[in-house]
Amino acid sequence: MTPTQSLDAALASALTALPCAVAMVSDARETLYEGAVGTRDHAGRVPMTADTVFGLASMTKALVSAAAMAQVDAGRLALDAPLAEVLPALAAPLVLDGFAEDGAPQLRPARGAITLRQVLSHAAGYGYDTWNAEIGRFLQVKGMPRVPTNAAELAATPLLFDPGTGWNYGINTDVAGLAVEAATGKRLDVALAEGVLGALGMRDTSVLLRPDQRARLVTTRQRSAGGLADVGFVMDRGISYCLGGGALHGTGRDYLRFIRMILNGGMHAGERLLSPAAIVAMASNQLAPGVRVRRMMSCNAARSADAEFFPGMEKHWSTAFMITTEAAPTGRRAGSLAWAGIANTYCWIDPAAGIGGVFMSQLLPFADPAALAAFAAFERAAYAAFAP
Repeated sequence: MTPTQSLDAALASALTALPCAVAMVSDARETLYEGAVGTRDHAGRVPMTADTVFGLASMTKALVSAAAMAQVDAGRLALDAPLAEVLPALAAPLVLDGFAEDGAPQLRPARGAITLRQVLSHAAGYGYDTWNAEIGRFLQVKGMPRVPTNAAELAATPLLFDPGTGWNYGINTDVAGLAVEAATGKRLDVALAEGVLGALGMRDTSVLLRPDQRARLVTTRQRSAGGLADVGFVMDRGISYCLGGGALHGTGRDYLRFIRMILNGGMHAGERLLSPAAIVAMASNQLAPGVRVRRMMSCNAARSADAEFFPGMEKHWSTAFMITTEAAPTGRRAGSLAWAGIANTYCWIDPAAGIGGVFMSQLLPFADPAALAAFAAFERAAYAAFAP
């Protein structure tokens, strides 16, 4: 069996449990494999193609992190300066210290300022209600939305711990996106289009969709006891105050362009997009000593299962990605970078092996066991075919 045939077989096997998938592998120079299986629409009439458009959700975060690091390179942002210097809403952050007997949130001033390094590494203390019951309860009591819609709501959003003292997945990259807006004087979608996305030629990656992109958009499906249901397009929300955490749509082909730039140490088409120092920060641990990535315990089974990649392995976080610290069963080397989107889209970058890739479905809940198993099977086939 040729490498392409083995990858085709691994991808085809995903259809035993998933309605669709696109998967691709690249080295630092070119795409090594791309495949698409299943159908875009719930009726099963439109076949998936390699240029299918997905809601990237939290795969947006690494792209926004790259945009933030570009502003650090330009001297407009600093990793360790108080972010309140560019975002006044962060001037007096509060920590949620539980709830009083009457249900009122108990808040105290945070010890220390929030920095860009902390929000990019999910160490600032912010959370998401999907995985943090305390944040969910606070938002319900205060009548606030899941993600801030203005500066006043951002100022009122509490932290779960003092900045820099823990790791927790949350609205951190939304805050980083606001910092990019402050540094550039442009709305984040415009700054991305003119910056990292434009430089990489990622013309199919955007918040707002052109008609041709919308025609290639995959339907999001929800797994339930009754099977799969069409729940529309989870990311199709347009422009909002917080764009950085998950507002982009895009294709696997576009995302490979970003992966290749990381594999090439910040270079693209002979031009430097990010400095060597920025790439080091995006590829190395930025958490304080003793702080580790932890299991994400679901508070909303419809949106996410409990999520932990490679359970039992110590994981770190850079200014853009989760970092695996050991060799993984799939073939991934120690020091590999990865993250995902809530509708079961996944990416990984392995600098040691010189390859990276994407495995993209569009299915809820996140960390669906069948989707994770299909991703793992594809990744194993990729390493068998292409890793040195």
